[in-house]
Amino acid sequence: MDAMELHPVVAGLFARGRRRTVRVAVEQEYVVADADGGVVPIERVRRAAAGAVAAPYITFEPGGQLELSLPPSLDPVGDLGALTADLRSRLSRDGIRLLTIPVDPRTDVPLQLTSSRYVAMQRHFDTIGPAGRRMMRRTASTQICLDWWPGAAGIEQWRVLNLAGPFLAAAFARDGGRLSTWLDVDPTRTGFDDLVLRGEPVSSYTAFAAGATRFLDGAEAHVSTLFPPVRPRGRYLEVRFLDAQEPAGVERAIGVLGRLMYDDALRRAALEALEPERPLLAELWRTVAAGEHTRNAQLSRDLALPAAAVPYGLVWPSEVAA
Repeated sequence: MDAMELHPVVAGLFARGRRRTVRVAVEQEYVVADADGGVVPIERVRRAAAGAVAAPYITFEPGGQLELSLPPSLDPVGDLGALTADLRSRLSRDGIRLLTIPVDPRTDVPLQLTSSRYVAMQRHFDTIGPAGRRMMRRTASTQICLDWWPGAAGIEQWRVLNLAGPFLAAAFARDGGRLSTWLDVDPTRTGFDDLVLRGEPVSSYTAFAAGATRFLDGAEAHVSTLFPPVRPRGRYLEVRFLDAQEPAGVERAIGVLGRLMYDDALRRAALEALEPERPLLAELWRTVAAGEHTRNAQLSRDLALPAAAVPYGLVWPSEVAA
């Protein structure tokens, strides 16, 4: 699409809010299965979930994966645990299970959402390869949304989440190959490189959007089909690179991401260490997706984040000496 048409839409995504540190929102995706392991129609899940406390927050992904999109909270982990427990109890009465796994092992999952958006999306991804169908129908993630500050600190937040992404994805990786699927979907719109970090953020993201093939009409609709590891959402940033996590993993991820976002000294130390890695970002993502959780040894020593993450039980990947 034309960059001039996209620029005002992208600018709105980078509006940013005010400086505060207490709110976190979690979007948790679950693979849904029948008691015998079969695919469950979305309408059956909706009926079974009626009356659940979580019902207002339930949406679905194209293959029928259930997503809980919870509002910002002072206790996001507690809220997620309580609502999930209630929802699981209600669904179990109808023989429906929620699985916290990053990739559905079933290969016969149909496209359950058949709106024009998802039909067009699948058609586009089919021109590239099979990864698009796998992503749409069979993957699940934990997405964490954090308040995005104004001014220079907000620019630092944007950069540090993008640069630290491969290492954090490696630290929280689970079995299944979800990340490798995402890397193969459509590189022009998944953004696993440094394009959005080359210069002023709005202009860089506009160039990223302009380079993606359009399959929906209108600038806003087109921008909504971009799926980078970190997505700008106006007043908050949405971290999208985590595999679906069990509760303990969600808690650790929130702790690490919160400190990285809101601790000024830690964020700047991390940025100083990570900025030289920017040209290698695409290579780093491929390395993590391949399961080779290696990194520069000097960076491991210099970066403050691993030490800060120790209280959360995080094991940081390090390079094995040759």
